[in-house]
Amino acid sequence: MRSVIPAAAAALTLGLGLTACGSGQDTGGGDTDTLVVGATAVPAGEVLSYIEKNLAAKAGLKLEIKEFTDYVLPNTALQEGSLDANLYQNKPFLDEFNASKGTDLVPVVQAYLPPMGVYSKKITDIARLADGATVAVPNETTNEGRALKLLAAKGIITLKEGAGTTASPADVAKNPKHLKFKELEPAQLPRSLDDVDIAVINNNYAQDAGLSPAENAILVESAQNNPYANVLAVKKGDEHDPRIEKLAKLLTSPEVVKFIETTYKGSVLPVTSG
Repeated sequence: MRSVIPAAAAALTLGLGLTACGSGQDTGGGDTDTLVVGATAVPAGEVLSYIEKNLAAKAGLKLEIKEFTDYVLPNTALQEGSLDANLYQNKPFLDEFNASKGTDLVPVVQAYLPPMGVYSKKITDIARLADGATVAVPNETTNEGRALKLLAAKGIITLKEGAGTTASPADVAKNPKHLKFKELEPAQLPRSLDDVDIAVINNNYAQDAGLSPAENAILVESAQNNPYANVLAVKKGDEHDPRIEKLAKLLTSPEVVKFIETTYKGSVLPVTSG
């Protein structure tokens, strides 16, 4: 079962789900209890939908998938109890969210890597980026730092020594092309391509807009030693809920690895595939 929650309306579900869903604790039905999992549509929602339709029943697991269109509400809903788990974020994002919001959410298992990419309607080679070009980046803390690190890895900019996962344009030490950074909501980045020279776009929003990291990105993250694999997250204390353990096992199963490889053809990478 899948329900879609627009960002503007999702907050209305928070209070409604508190009594019904709890915080992931067994409410007496044992393994037959429905596990309510929040996710962004692509790829998390699609991966979970595949599990629900093909694997969950065999594992004695019943899933309900609630889709979100932003990066804040899935964690808020998880903390407040209208979700039992969520799948959409990496550990650096989760750590920063906990630190800034006072939440106590924890990762259970890495599921897949959705590589961030650089996209453009004006150039086909990052080496042709013009002096004074406008670069759109996510305005969310850890994703902005991730975007800047991607540009720095290519030598387009240099970040200050010690700039970490929360790096911002203020941490750019060298900017030889005099790039102008435009900070936008992550969901707006694909729509910005008509107005900027390049945009560094999160994988799920790129794919929602019909952009393939493997085919359309002019620069894409390497999977090697990448800390940004998406994790199944729960509220602290729910890590050993039998339903969570079943879902964690399914997320790294050979069947899901094959689904990710076949469906996304390199645009999403299963973490167990090397």
